[in-house]
Amino acid sequence: MAHETVYQALYVQGRGELRRELARALRTGRVRRKPRRQAQQRTPRFATPMVMISERPAEAEDRAVPGHWEGDLIIGKDGSSAIGTLVERATRYVMLLHLPDGRTAEHVRDALVATVQTLPSHLARSLTWDQGSEMAAHGSFTLATSIPVYFCDPASPWQRGSNENTNGLLRQYFPKATDLSVHTRDHLAAVAAELNGRPRKTLGWETPAERLAKLLATAS
Repeated sequence: MAHETVYQALYVQGRGELRRELARALRTGRVRRKPRRQAQQRTPRFATPMVMISERPAEAEDRAVPGHWEGDLIIGKDGSSAIGTLVERATRYVMLLHLPDGRTAEHVRDALVATVQTLPSHLARSLTWDQGSEMAAHGSFTLATSIPVYFCDPASPWQRGSNENTNGLLRQYFPKATDLSVHTRDHLAAVAAELNGRPRKTLGWETPAERLAKLLATAS
């Protein structure tokens, strides 16, 4: 039974003293429960409507097919600089986005387009991101690349678990409260290569680079 159903049952069933005790016990003190606004009543976050992660293909969810990526930003000192991070779900292969001029939606879109266009089409199937404002241009990104973007539910970092884990590793190279704009494109590529060369238990102690190479060899 959903929690909302349980709450409604308490309100409906409460009578007399029990009803008053329930009202006193609940944080709001309300006798009638006021339902939260339904999702369709909320103000749209972006001009192009979001497609939620619940609509993402099953092949992305179970990591059966490569080419489904998770993305995020790691933020620098005072929130003024950032590096974009992309992790492929099946191989854990990492790509980093160079954002020397800022992290506006347009900067992030342009960096994403330039990066994913280096991939063969069968390794560029989808992108999953959180609802950060840096993805406000997701519609034009999809138009430019034909890659659909799926959005995580609010406050649900586990829905991008591979990316979250990778961001933790990246903080060894890019500490919080530092200016991330000073890092060159070449340095970002070197850091990504180092991570892609680390054996991973989840890959049977293969490296992400080895796993990706196998996929590319199979497809060729």
